[in-house]
Amino acid sequence: MGGIAYFEIQVDDPERALAFYGDVFGWRFVKQDGLPVAYWRIETDGMHGGLLQRPCPAPPLGQGTNAYVCSVGVDDFDATAARIESLGGQVALAKFAVPGLCWQGYFIDPEGNTFGLFQPDFDAG
Repeated sequence: MGGIAYFEIQVDDPERALAFYGDVFGWRFVKQDGLPVAYWRIETDGMHGGLLQRPCPAPPLGQGTNAYVCSVGVDDFDATAARIESLGGQVALAKFAVPGLCWQGYFIDPEGNTFGLFQPDFDAG
């Protein structure tokens, strides 16, 4: 645990992005129900990820980095979340279950960067 365990891509047009990444890299997508946003799991031959509709406008080109959000794998979501907040991080999206897979949540570091936490738990949900 403690390594990058998952990545996410936020997009303006999910269908266009699904076609693009599927055609370019051969990624497979599985619609994931039961989440607070429309979401597709990305299955690759390596690290797995997710794709979702962008929740807010992306920064204009030349105004900062548009990037994938990475999630760090942890053994104890709640303890790690408490540590993040004690060191000046903020909750961006509170802990939620990805049914049958994990606990997930998002934070903002003291520099304004978004990252996720991912605790595997096949009983989540």
